Amino acid sequence: MADADRQGSLSGLTEEEAKEFHSIFMSSFVIFTVIAVLAHILAWVWRPWLPGEEGYASVIDGAQRVIQLASQLT
Repeated sequence: MADADRQGSLSGLTEEEAKEFHSIFMSSFVIFTVIAVLAHILAWVWRPWLPGEEGYASVIDGAQRVIQLASQLT
């Protein structure tokens, strides 16, 4: 069963253990959130979720125009 020394917390963690768990949880959450945001940005760059009026064809045409302009500059 639980030690008689552990008191005060419903989880059974001491104050130091709770703080350590919280810091690990928060750093893991921040890392996960950064990876998720980066993945969403890369997915948006690859294929926008809200295409133009003509659908994805207008997105592809726009990308081709950008490529042509870039090739003319070099």
